[in-house]
Amino acid sequence: MADILSFDRDRATVPDREPEPLWREVLGQRLRAAREEQGDRLVDIAARAGISTQYLSEIERGRKEPSSEMIAAVTGALGIDLADLLIGIAGAVRRGRVVGVMRTGRHGRADRAIGGRPAGPVLMAA
Repeated sequence: MADILSFDRDRATVPDREPEPLWREVLGQRLRAAREEQGDRLVDIAARAGISTQYLSEIERGRKEPSSEMIAAVTGALGIDLADLLIGIAGAVRRGRVVGVMRTGRHGRADRAIGGRPAGPVLMAA
C-alpha cells in the first residue's frame, strides 16, 4: 500500500492568475470562430470534412483532441490555411488566453476552469 503524505497548503498558494489554456480548447475556439465568421452551419462543415456533426461539435467545444488528419479535413472544409491556424493557436496559448468562464472560489480567486481543470497544484498519490 502507498503511504499518505501530508500536503503543505502554505506551499500550495498559487498566484492570482488563470490556468494555461488547453491546446484543444483554443483550437476549437478558432475553428468555431472561422465557421461562424463565414456563416456556415456545423452540419455543412462536418459533411464537407467527412466527419460527424457531433464530433465536430465536440472539437469546437474543446472536448476532443482531434488527430492531425481531422484538423486538416476541417480546415480544408473551412477553406482556411492550416499553418496560419496553428500559428494563431500557438500565439494564443503563449499569451495564456483561457477559453471559457472561470469559477470563483471562496477566497475570491479562480479555482477551477469549466471542464474541471484545477487552477492550482494537484497532489496525486498511488
